[in-house]
Amino acid sequence: MKRKKLKLHRPQLPAKWFNRRSMARELRRAPILIIGSMLAAFGYAVFQVPHNLAAGGVGGISLIINNFTGWPVGTLYFLLNLPLLAFGFRLLGRWPFVARTLFSVLIFSVCTDLFGWLLPEVLEPWPFTDDILLSAVYGGILGGIGGGLIYRSGSTMGGTGIISRMVQKRTGQPLSQIYIFTDGAILLTMGLVFGWTITLYGFLMLFINGLASDYMLEGPSRTRVATIVTNHPQRMADALIETLGRGVSYWQVTGGYTGQQHYQVTCTMSRAQVGEVKHLVSSVDPRAFVTISVGHRAMGGQGFAPLEAPQEKEIA
Repeated sequence: MKRKKLKLHRPQLPAKWFNRRSMARELRRAPILIIGSMLAAFGYAVFQVPHNLAAGGVGGISLIINNFTGWPVGTLYFLLNLPLLAFGFRLLGRWPFVARTLFSVLIFSVCTDLFGWLLPEVLEPWPFTDDILLSAVYGGILGGIGGGLIYRSGSTMGGTGIISRMVQKRTGQPLSQIYIFTDGAILLTMGLVFGWTITLYGFLMLFINGLASDYMLEGPSRTRVATIVTNHPQRMADALIETLGRGVSYWQVTGGYTGQQHYQVTCTMSRAQVGEVKHLVSSVDPRAFVTISVGHRAMGGQGFAPLEAPQEKEIA
């Protein structure tokens, strides 16, 4: 009898990773990823490392190890991320996602050490400021903007983001809560090493970093949504469409207090059109009830940016 040879199943990159369309998409993302990584590294090297400031994460662990060993913080950041990427590979998704993360971590690490070596030689004085508060604010802003650009490119900066995602997969806990525990534990450890003042500034920088990152991801708030309760829905809709050039929807609703039937008209507009809408509603139906809410972005429909279908499913 012939013995069958056992076939070893080796992990392979998915075929679509190599097709022309996917590679073109990755090349379009690369400049955003590179700029974001370099900007985050600049903020880390210029405003955080000189004062042992960090918003938790692997950046904080790198500063702690650097304090005892003197090893370059950028190199430490890269080495600490390697086992995290290996552990998180199965849970966090496909090769493209992992490759982008490794690429951004490599750029961040190299630029951090490069800035830390080059800038003190060419700039005077060094560091830019002795004010730790200013360093925390600008370190958080630059780190948040850089991180936001990296997230927009479909990548991450690795670190505790990988740990938090793994824990979230296992436990189902919200990522925001997990981040508080992981980064908070690192900040408390930094307090034991560098003093509690550094920890307080670190929590401030963590907050600023999140605001700046969200701003880069969502952009400025440019849209408003008007909700109008009226007894003249068609007149209201016609006036809004004719004046604003926007789409309008309406449907019948029942007042919870009076039990009477009314109509709710909804219209999405630009921020500059709010005053015009209020004047228009008061002229059509002075007894109407209006609320105007804030929206970050409007896509699709009439008069807004086109709605583009995602080219591939990203790991959330």
